[in-house]
Amino acid sequence: MPRVRSTRLADRTGSEPSARPGIVAVAKQAKVSIATVSRVLNNLDTVQPELVRRVRAAIEQIGYVPDVSARALSSGRSHLFGVIISNLTNPFFPELLQNFEEYAVSLGYEVLVASTAYDLHRMSLCIDRMLKRKVDGVAVMTFGMEGPLLTRFADRGVPLVFMDRAPDGPNMSAIQVDYETGIHQAVQHLAVLGHRRIGFVSGPEQHASVANRRFAVEDAMRKIGLVLEPELTFSGDHSLQSGELALAHFVALPKPPTAIVCSNDLSAIGVMHAAGSRGISIPRDISLIGFDGIEIGAYMVPPLTSVVMSRRDIAEAAVNALWCCVEGKVAPPTRVGTHLLLRRTTTVPMGSLDDLSCLPSS
Repeated sequence: MPRVRSTRLADRTGSEPSARPGIVAVAKQAKVSIATVSRVLNNLDTVQPELVRRVRAAIEQIGYVPDVSARALSSGRSHLFGVIISNLTNPFFPELLQNFEEYAVSLGYEVLVASTAYDLHRMSLCIDRMLKRKVDGVAVMTFGMEGPLLTRFADRGVPLVFMDRAPDGPNMSAIQVDYETGIHQAVQHLAVLGHRRIGFVSGPEQHASVANRRFAVEDAMRKIGLVLEPELTFSGDHSLQSGELALAHFVALPKPPTAIVCSNDLSAIGVMHAAGSRGISIPRDISLIGFDGIEIGAYMVPPLTSVVMSRRDIAEAAVNALWCCVEGKVAPPTRVGTHLLLRRTTTVPMGSLDDLSCLPSS
């Protein structure tokens, strides 16, 4: 008669595996009730700090891993936040996501990330995936609002937090960014150096944040008696390529700018690359300022001067807004600051670029 194999699996040493530590083991190790462990796991603020410390120490000591599916069934929540971003190839967004996930995990949430690549069909698929996973809330970090699609979240009561501006309705909030302070510092810095013809590389015009940045540039120039002339504005898409195209546009002008402000750092890096291929020196021939303050900017040659917008502050504000909404609390109004970080891509204008338009392009 054939020997019946046991359905229990042995480890490589031949011994039977031990059961995975459970909530009862955690309670025993921490010398607290099972209810207390449950409250700690669900991040309830009704547990004394000393008990929280003991429970978390016990979890670490015995290697307890919460059953997320069971928690979701018992609580009616997925303990999952969604994040919709525009483009993972822009270093701004991975830096933002890292901070978002760190803070969300500290509150007991996992993170589901979706990148739209500025494609509405792809965004629709992202929304489908998040709805199927029953996310508890979504941070829309696309710097634009695709309203008709996002109403699908609102129709199901899913809280949403946006950059800059939120649609009217319940469970909607926005993180305001103080573009004015950093951009005014940038324009005033260039003016003090002696620049009077300042170019601006914009991003997708339909995005609220782009419109806000452009308005801040125009306002800053107006306050010091300058005008952002139409020929000195290039409408790009926040990519490296748009920075390259912007530089080509500016040097082809009869009177090119002596300084350029970009709506994001990636465009500014594109300007730097195109300038190098044309034999144009930054900052000797053209001063340059980006926006975002991404880490890679410090490693450019020369290091990029930029208006810094804290990814950590944005991420923590977004997570906190979603958490407050899920917990039935009111999130405090949030305004993320900006400031100019001086590096080495600006200097006094050293002369005219009138003759550069005839230089061969790469």
